[in-house]
Amino acid sequence: MKMNKRQMLCAASAALLACGSVSAQTKEVTFAHQDMLVPLRTVMESGELEKATGYKINWRMFGGGGDVIKAMASGDVHIGEAGSSPVTAAASQGQAIKLFWILDDIADAEALIARNGSNVNSMKDLKGKKVATPFVSTAHYQLMVGMKLEGVDAKGVNVMNMRPPEIAAAWERGDIDAAFIWDPVLSKIKGNGKAIATSGSIGKKGYPTFDGLIVSSKWAAENEGFMVALVKALAKADDEYRKNVAKWTVDSPQVKAVAKWTKADAKDVPPSMMLYKFPTLQEQMSAAWLGGGAAKAMTNTAAFLKEQGRIQEVKADYGAFVTDAYVKKAMAK
Repeated sequence: MKMNKRQMLCAASAALLACGSVSAQTKEVTFAHQDMLVPLRTVMESGELEKATGYKINWRMFGGGGDVIKAMASGDVHIGEAGSSPVTAAASQGQAIKLFWILDDIADAEALIARNGSNVNSMKDLKGKKVATPFVSTAHYQLMVGMKLEGVDAKGVNVMNMRPPEIAAAWERGDIDAAFIWDPVLSKIKGNGKAIATSGSIGKKGYPTFDGLIVSSKWAAENEGFMVALVKALAKADDEYRKNVAKWTVDSPQVKAVAKWTKADAKDVPPSMMLYKFPTLQEQMSAAWLGGGAAKAMTNTAAFLKEQGRIQEVKADYGAFVTDAYVKKAMAK
């Protein structure tokens, strides 16, 4: 069948549109973020990663690591932020993911806060009390480990599963006695409570936690250029923060960006960020983190999660879910 000029033009246009849609599909990524106060938010605000890669980035905020993991399992999300506990849960369930960046060493950035007037002055006082934390999060892990270390029977404590915004609302209503949580909610509830323990104090006893970035293994393999560019942007943002901490003031564009993307109060951002530690590129690939430490921490976390009935088995090697390949490539270029 012969086509006239009009038909040929329409066919050509249709082909171009089809090619364009394929191109757009391969140049698009959905990135799940949470409300952690980290330098990455400045990258999100500046749009520099989009400019450097040509990718359209769909930044989607989630209430907890468990939700991020579910979205990645469904294929809706390619890259996501999650604490070491949900990352371990995903790996233990055989999800095809890779931990490729330590977003932060949580250190003292998560804490157990007891409400004023609750008569909770130590872990042992939690018996019979209502304690909220997001289940399968690093905070949940630290809470349960902390109680175990202090000889507190978790069955005698009403541990409630709540997302950060729900904890803030429940605290405001006076519905809970204590909460193990991170900022920005942590700063909000500190005003009417006191710290009983922190992730740092528990971590020093052999149970460290971290927030990491994970990626779908298949997507990462198909988009190596983007992965390397992302790591470079992360390293640059972290380095600029470390070198200019004093300049990150309430009125600075950096702090405003962090507050905007996390829904935190700008005045809480500088002191809260100082509670975290942000590993350098060299530290990322060291034995402390992607070179072995992260996998070891995941193994310990998996044992806890199995004990809690959250996973069915502990993998023989969590190193299979960790990669330093993109950090190495970023350092080489």
